[in-house]
Amino acid sequence: MKRFKSLLILVVAAVFLAGCSGLSKMKKNSSLVKYDVTPKVLETHAGQVDVSIKGTFPQKYFDKKTVLEITPVLVYEGGETAYKPVKVQGESVQANNEVISYNGDSFTYTDKVAYKKEMKKSELVVRIKATRGKTVLDFDPVKIADGVIATSTLVDVHGSPVLMPDNYQRIIPDAMMADIHYLINQYDLRSSELKAEDITLLKEYIKKVNEDPRKQFKGTEISSYASPDGKLDLNEKLSVNRGGTADKFIRSEFAKIEAAKAANFFNAKTTAEDWDGFRAEVEKSNIQDKDLILRVLSMYSDPEVREKEIRNMAAAFEVLKTDILPRLRRSKMTVNVDLIGRSDEEIIAQYKSDPKVLTLEEILHAGALVTDMNEKLAVYQAAAQQFPTCIRAHNNIGYCYIALGKADEALAALDKAKAINNNDVVKNNIGAAYLLKGDIAKAEEVFNSMSAATAESKHALGAIAITKGQYDAAVNYLTGESCFNLALAQVLKGDAARAKITLDGIKELCKCGKPSYLKAVVGARLDDRNYAMNGLREAIGFKADWKAYAKTDLELAKYWNDDTFKSAVQ
Repeated sequence: MKRFKSLLILVVAAVFLAGCSGLSKMKKNSSLVKYDVTPKVLETHAGQVDVSIKGTFPQKYFDKKTVLEITPVLVYEGGETAYKPVKVQGESVQANNEVISYNGDSFTYTDKVAYKKEMKKSELVVRIKATRGKTVLDFDPVKIADGVIATSTLVDVHGSPVLMPDNYQRIIPDAMMADIHYLINQYDLRSSELKAEDITLLKEYIKKVNEDPRKQFKGTEISSYASPDGKLDLNEKLSVNRGGTADKFIRSEFAKIEAAKAANFFNAKTTAEDWDGFRAEVEKSNIQDKDLILRVLSMYSDPEVREKEIRNMAAAFEVLKTDILPRLRRSKMTVNVDLIGRSDEEIIAQYKSDPKVLTLEEILHAGALVTDMNEKLAVYQAAAQQFPTCIRAHNNIGYCYIALGKADEALAALDKAKAINNNDVVKNNIGAAYLLKGDIAKAEEVFNSMSAATAESKHALGAIAITKGQYDAAVNYLTGESCFNLALAQVLKGDAARAKITLDGIKELCKCGKPSYLKAVVGARLDDRNYAMNGLREAIGFKADWKAYAKTDLELAKYWNDDTFKSAVQ
């Protein structure tokens, strides 16, 4: 009996040692397993770090009774993130894992994990747990790739809010017009005409303008006419003489006004035969032969032929003599004036004193004049309080809150603007507020609801496309004006040469240093060391934080031992 127990122990031990021997041999030779990783250096796109792995086992490596659980893990300072594990098994294992032949075989694997900024300086390792029966053995971790290139995270994700402008005009043209009518073949001023209502109103207008410092005379225009009946030479003299009497009258009204002494203040022109006036009067009349008269005017351009044809319409001509032609024997006098509003300084002073005195356009203009964003916000809030149905006031409050980084307050103000008119400007600003809030999906929905694409909406949608890894779409949105996001999208889609052209076309580099730093990345991708180093130095000149960033950026790994690089980032 004792002999039997001893034999049993020896058998179990032999089996155990055989198992350990198989696993130990696999562990010892684990360096013979080849891992091809795509991409060679991991990258983040659309907030994910994707990886594809092909593992190849040599002949006579994989123990037939063993299961390997392989787990890729991103290891970085302060933590690690594991991809999903994959199991492969030897030919004699009764399980549902992928079988690896003893004669050599391979497996493929893909997975992704959410990106964390700590992953920018990391390593991808595989951890292997081998199981043979009840025996378990952990292999030493094997580094298979570096990671993570985080260039896609440089995207500028923000909207471009739009202010609705004021319509304030400090100088507004104004005018007053009056007519002097004459009897047929005469040009003298009749007292009845000088007592007409329009002449009286013109005199009062001149007096009031002269007394108002907010109004300024610009000049007068006198247009004198003769009706298109009768001889041309007589009509020419009549129009000139009528112009003379009207000019004399208007000059007398300005005799004591200083502004009238300016050169070219009084302007005059004459029309011998007023066919245009004739046509206009006929068109608005109810004359029986109206259509026939207008047809004659369109058929003949010669004045004598026109007059002859019209006179042939005897009944019609009699009506013309009494109802139409007398209105054309006239001098039209126009006094032109500029209405002078408050200056910018006066508007600001009045706003500070009592904003309720200001008109809507004046208070909106005050908002455009101030530069401090908090002050600008206060002006538009005052405008909204005074004019609650003004969409521009509410929209511009939203604009200011976005600029101040207050998304919820911006959305509250823009909801009021939306209730008045949900136009594209309001939608654009709502989208910008959602971007500020971090709700990219909602922002995209709002931008896509606009009735027409704008430069602002395309800029935002281009940025959103980059965050989603849709680089071709981003380029389509952003093409048209050189900007950082366009260059970034071109880099990310693999067109570094085009990105260089875009970067060189940016008129004013951002002080954040992003465009300059992207030049360094582009230079590295194009193997243009000078361009890369110049871009890096330029970025650091804008913002010293790029030193630390560059030291861990795998885009620039080829330059880490370069003396110029070291000098720039020290």
